[in-house]
Amino acid sequence: MKRLFLTSLACMLLASMCGCANVTVTKTAKGYSEPTVPDEVEILVTVPKNREFIELATVTSQKWKANQTAKMHNSLRAKCAPLGADAVILGESGFDRRGRYWASGVAIRFKDKK
Repeated sequence: MKRLFLTSLACMLLASMCGCANVTVTKTAKGYSEPTVPDEVEILVTVPKNREFIELATVTSQKWKANQTAKMHNSLRAKCAPLGADAVILGESGFDRRGRYWASGVAIRFKDKK
C-alpha cells in the first residue's frame, strides 16, 4: 500500500513539474450567443477593420511546444465555439523561459453574419 502511494505521489509531482498545455477562456460578454462550429472559428492576428464585432471572452493559451501551433489553434476553436465565437484574435504571443509557446487574445462574434 505504501509503495502504491509513493508511486502515485511521484507521478503527480512529475505531471505538475512538466505541466500540460492548456487554454483558458473567461467569458466577458453578457447574455447568450448560439454556439458555432469549431472548424469555422477563424484564428486572426490582426483586428478586423471592415467588420463590426463584439468581444465574447478573453483567451489565454500556454505551455505548447513550438511545433504544436495547429493543436493550440484547434484547442482555442474548441473552447470558444460553445460561446458563439466566429473568431479568436491573438494579440500577444511568445515563448516562456522553458521554450514553451503562449498566446493571449479575445474571442469575438461578428455583428453582421455573412
